[in-house]
Amino acid sequence: MSYWMLVIVTLVIGMAASGYVNSQLRKYGKVASSTGITGAQAAENMLQAHGVYGVRIVQGAEGQDHFDPRNNSISLSPSVFGHSSVTAIATACHEAGHACQYAADYTPMKVRGAIVPAVNLASNAWIFILLIGIFMNLMGLVNLAIILYAVVVIFQLVTLPVEFNASHRAMDYMKSINLPAGEVSASFSVLRACALTYVAAALASALQLLYLLNMRDGD
Repeated sequence: MSYWMLVIVTLVIGMAASGYVNSQLRKYGKVASSTGITGAQAAENMLQAHGVYGVRIVQGAEGQDHFDPRNNSISLSPSVFGHSSVTAIATACHEAGHACQYAADYTPMKVRGAIVPAVNLASNAWIFILLIGIFMNLMGLVNLAIILYAVVVIFQLVTLPVEFNASHRAMDYMKSINLPAGEVSASFSVLRACALTYVAAALASALQLLYLLNMRDGD
């Protein structure tokens, strides 16, 4: 595979995943949840149902829904925090799922957290080391760059079970509170679409790694 073909393939994968997730979020963001509660309340209710306390739930920037284990807090975007749509409830419960993972010492989350410092270094350094290695014809630096990029790929692969499990926990909770079947199905569509973005990112990174390995072996 040529470099430009790789670029085109990864762009198509990323754009397709992004377009799909945005369409699902918009679609079910217009569908009111029968619970009548906001995303923030849904997250709090799920945490209490799992016996998890002490997690702060705050309103963050739009599109920045995440759980931060460093301060044990859930940040929800305005369209999730204070709204009662299927998208808001599903998204909030997914982030609560991460908080439940943290409280339960979920192994993949612990592994991901442990390699974050290495990933932060590798993701910023690998491309510069690769370029220097290529221009100076130093295979040692090229190999180092590939190893650093492999760390990034490993991180994205470890992220997959963390995200899938958080969604699984969210779905189990939403079923347990007897949501109508239509809302359960819609919530699954939202969470599946969001999971697809992580799958797409991991696939694109894996293809990039294979390209780097083939480039090295071809020299």
